[in-house]
Amino acid sequence: MAKIVNSWNEWDPLKRVIIGRPEGTNVPAPEPAWWYDLPLGEYPLGSFGPFPQEMVDAANEQMDYFVAQIEKRGAIVERVDIMPFMLNKPVSTPLWTNLNCHGVNNVRDVTMIHGNYIIEGTTCRRSRYWERLNLRPIFERYFKEDPEMVHFAAPQPMLTDESYVNNYYYLYENVWTDEEKTQRLHNWEFQLTEKEPLWDAADAMRFGKDIFHQGSCVTNKGGMDWLKRMFAALGLRLHHVLFDTPKEKDHPDNYHPWHIDVNLVPLRPGLCMYNPDWSPRTEEMWELFKKNDWELIPAARPTRVHKNKVYLTGLYEGKSWISMNTFSIDPKTVCVEAGETAYCEQLDKLGFEVVPIPYEKVIPFGGALHCTTLDVYREGDCEDYFPNQVEGY
Repeated sequence: MAKIVNSWNEWDPLKRVIIGRPEGTNVPAPEPAWWYDLPLGEYPLGSFGPFPQEMVDAANEQMDYFVAQIEKRGAIVERVDIMPFMLNKPVSTPLWTNLNCHGVNNVRDVTMIHGNYIIEGTTCRRSRYWERLNLRPIFERYFKEDPEMVHFAAPQPMLTDESYVNNYYYLYENVWTDEEKTQRLHNWEFQLTEKEPLWDAADAMRFGKDIFHQGSCVTNKGGMDWLKRMFAALGLRLHHVLFDTPKEKDHPDNYHPWHIDVNLVPLRPGLCMYNPDWSPRTEEMWELFKKNDWELIPAARPTRVHKNKVYLTGLYEGKSWISMNTFSIDPKTVCVEAGETAYCEQLDKLGFEVVPIPYEKVIPFGGALHCTTLDVYREGDCEDYFPNQVEGY
C-alpha cells in the first residue's frame, strides 16, 4: 500500500494534486453570509443561477493547459467529480434551506491537508455547506490505499441566523463610514458572530510545523481557537495574522478580507511574499519571521486588467491582488497567472523558474492557481522553519 497523503508546506516537490472544475458553478442565491449584485451580468441582487456555458468552456480550456503543465513535470493530477445537487438546485438542513450551491472549482477553500491529515473545514456559507461531499469519493479511496492517511472534519456548524450579524450588508453598504469599516477590520468584526467556530481552509498557509491562519470574514475568533487547539494536539503550531487596509486614496480598500493567498505566500524556505497594500498588521508575525531569518518581500503590483460581468471574486473591471495567488511545483518553480507580467519578472529576478499559466478565464469562478488546487503529496517531512518562537504567539 502506497503513501498518498503527505503535504507539509506550499513549496516541496509536488507529486499529487487535486484540481477543481468550473462546471456547476453558480452565482449563489443571497444568504446571511454573502450576497452578489451583478446587474451587468444579468444577476442583479436577489437573482442567482449558473454561469454562462461559454465562460465554463473558456475556463476548462485554461485549466486543461494548467493540468498539462503539472503533468509534464511528473505530478499526478486528479479532478473532482461534481455531485448532481450542485447544479443550481435548492439544498437544506433541518434548520434552513438555501436556493443553490456555490460550486467546486476552488477545492482549497473547504479542505486543509497538512502532513497525512485531511481536515474538512466548517465553511461559513450555506451555499458551500455540502461542497465537501464532492471530494469524499477521492478521500474514501485514499483511506483504503494509504494506511497512514487520517481523515476528519471540524464540527459541522448549524449556520442559523444567530451565526450572522443582522443587517450586516445593509449597514456595510449604506451606513458605516470608511473609518467605522476600518475599525471593524482592526477589531476582526465582520458578518460572522461568535455563536460557533467557523473557518475556511484557504485562510491557512502551511510552513511545516507552523501554520499561519488569517482572521477574516470567513474565519471567526472561535474558528481560530478551534484550529489552535486541534493543531496543538497534533504537536503543531498555529498563528493568527490580521491584515490592514491601504490608507492611500488611489488604492482599493480591503475592509472585507477573504482568504490569505492574496496576502501572504511562501515560495521557499526563508522567503515569503506579502501584499504591500494589505500588509500584515500582527506585530508578532513580523517578529517571528525576523527571529528566524525569513525574508518578507512586497509583491509587485498586479498588471492584468480583468473585465468580467459575471464573477465570484475580484475587482472587476480593474486590477486585482489575485495576482499573488500562485502555485509552486517545487522550491525553484512557481506557476503564475500569465498576464501578471510584473510579478513574473519579480520572481524571475529572485531566481525562480516562472511557468506562465493563462488563467484569467478561471478567476471569475472564485479564485486563481492556489485556490483551484489541493496539493495532496509533496516530497518532504515536517520541518521546523521557526525554531525561535515568539512567546504567546
